[in-house]
Amino acid sequence: MQVTEPASRLRPEPETRPESEAPTAAIAVRGARKRFGDLEVLRDVDLAVAPAAIVALLGPSGCGKTTLLRTIAGLERLDGGVVRIGDAVVSGPGAHVPPERRRVGMVFQDWALFPHLTVAQNVGYGLPRVDRRGPRVEAALAMVGLAGLGDRSPGTLSGGQQQRVALARALAPEPGVLLLDEPFSNLDSALRVQVRTEVHQLLADLGVTTVFVTHDQEEAFVLGDEVAVMHEGAIVQQAEPATLYARPATPWVATFVGDANLVEATADGHTAATPVGPIALDAPRTGPVRLVLRPEDLVLTPAHAADAALPGAPGSVELTEYHGHDTVYLVRPGDGGTIRVRAGAAPRFRRGDQVTVRYAGAPAIAYTDGPGAVREAG
Repeated sequence: MQVTEPASRLRPEPETRPESEAPTAAIAVRGARKRFGDLEVLRDVDLAVAPAAIVALLGPSGCGKTTLLRTIAGLERLDGGVVRIGDAVVSGPGAHVPPERRRVGMVFQDWALFPHLTVAQNVGYGLPRVDRRGPRVEAALAMVGLAGLGDRSPGTLSGGQQQRVALARALAPEPGVLLLDEPFSNLDSALRVQVRTEVHQLLADLGVTTVFVTHDQEEAFVLGDEVAVMHEGAIVQQAEPATLYARPATPWVATFVGDANLVEATADGHTAATPVGPIALDAPRTGPVRLVLRPEDLVLTPAHAADAALPGAPGSVELTEYHGHDTVYLVRPGDGGTIRVRAGAAPRFRRGDQVTVRYAGAPAIAYTDGPGAVREAG
C-alpha cells in the first residue's frame, strides 16, 4: 500500500482550517466503574487529560481500554463514577449526556467507513445537513492530505488513506475532544510508522485534546504527551513516557513498558547485593527486594579485561541477537538466571564468551517482594 501525500500535506494550512475552531476541553474521569454481567471491566478508574494534550491508554488486550474510551464518548453508561469534559459532567449519578451532544470525535479501530458513500459523504456524515456539501468537508479533507479525493469511493483508497478519511470525519464537526481506538492496527508495519508520524504532526498542530487506545508501547511513547497504563480494569500509573520508563510504579509496569530484568536482591541500606554485583539504591532499604534493571544500563567487558576496581560479576554469553541498531545479549551471571544486556553497534561477543557484567545506570528503584510488589516510599 502506498500513501501518496507527503507528511507536510497533513499540516493544516491557514486557508484550510475551519473558520471557527471551538476550544479544546480537558477530560477528567473519577472513580469510573463498569460491569458486563459478572465481569468487572472498569475498577475505580481515574484519568486526567489536560486541554490540547495527547494521552495514550496503554495496556494488554482485555484490560478495559476500549470500554473506558467508549464511556468518555458516551457509547457506554457507567455503573459508577463521573466523567467531565470541560466544565460539564457528561456521565455521573443521574446524568448521561448522549454522544452527539458531547462534542467528541471518535475514530474506530476498523475506521467504520460506509462503502456505499463517497469519501466526501463519509466525512460529512456527522455534520448538519446544510454543511454536508461545501467548505467544511473540503477543509477537513485538505487538513488530512486528501484534497480532491472527495468523489472517490473508500474502497478505491489505500489503507492509510482510508484511515485519514475516518480521521477527517471525526475532525469535521470541530470536536473539543478526539478519541482514537487502536487507529493504526489495521495498517502494515511500514505504513503504520509513516501514518502515525503524519497523524501525530496533525494532532500537535491542531492542539485538539486527544485520547488514543493502543497495546503497543512504542506507539504510546511516540505519540503520547502522557501514557496511562491500564491493567485488569484499573489505571496503575499515568505519567510522561520518560518518567514511566525510568520510575515505573510496579514491576509489572516496568516489564510492560519496556525491556526489563527483574532481579532478586538483598538490600542493606543504600546498596543491594545482586547477581551482577552490588548496586546503589535510590533510597535506603533493608531485606529482600526486587530491582528493575534496564538492559541498556548493563555493561559487558571481556572477562580477561575486567577492572577489579569496578563492581560486577562473571558471566557467560548464552545468546546474541543483532538488531542492526543495537545488539542484545542473553547472559548468565554465575549460578543465577539469564539477564538481557543491550549494547549499541555490531556484536562484540559470541555465544559461550566469558564476560564480566556490571550495572552502570542510575541508583536503582527497589520494590517489595511478592506478586503485588510496589515501589517503597523513599
